[in-house]
Amino acid sequence: MRVLDALGHALGLAGSMTWEVTWSLILGFTLSGIVQAVVRRQAVIRLLGDDRPRTLAVAAGLGAASSSCSYAAVALARALFRRGASFTAAMVFEIASTNLVIELGIILALLISWQFTLAEFIGGPVMIVLLAAADAGLGACFLGNFRGETALRRALGVPGDRRYVGAVLMGEPGGTDPPSPSLARGRRRRSEVVHRGRW
Repeated sequence: MRVLDALGHALGLAGSMTWEVTWSLILGFTLSGIVQAVVRRQAVIRLLGDDRPRTLAVAAGLGAASSSCSYAAVALARALFRRGASFTAAMVFEIASTNLVIELGIILALLISWQFTLAEFIGGPVMIVLLAAADAGLGACFLGNFRGETALRRALGVPGDRRYVGAVLMGEPGGTDPPSPSLARGRRRRSEVVHRGRW
């Protein structure tokens, strides 16, 4: 009897996972099809055809308004790109539609805490800024700091009642930094890193 209960439970989980994935795939491809069939290419190019800050803000706003699951967001971003959106604008749309979801923020605030909602709504724009900076040819990364926090707080003038979580670093190459030693290694052959069927 325990085996049948376990089997029934496993089948129930598999069925619910299939339902969750299937409906979101259907929704994503349906919305993608609507975008490709209904939205004119000129409209997409006009709204999302370049990488200017205004365009990326529009892409983020449209993505947040769509508040899609990740499957639908990928399908929609692909459809927008195929209709003339710049790659960066399509990626900003995708990031915003999965990370700037108001309903998810409300659920996070109610079930976990407002700090998680805040992190979600700060993390999305940070990813967008990093993507836009890289697209503009700048070096950019997010740096979490757990050592040297006191010295960094002093250097940046962070008030004592605030906690440093991380920083977005951005800049142009200085030209004086030595190249990474890993560059001397060169690129490994595909056969060294890709294995099919056996090692």
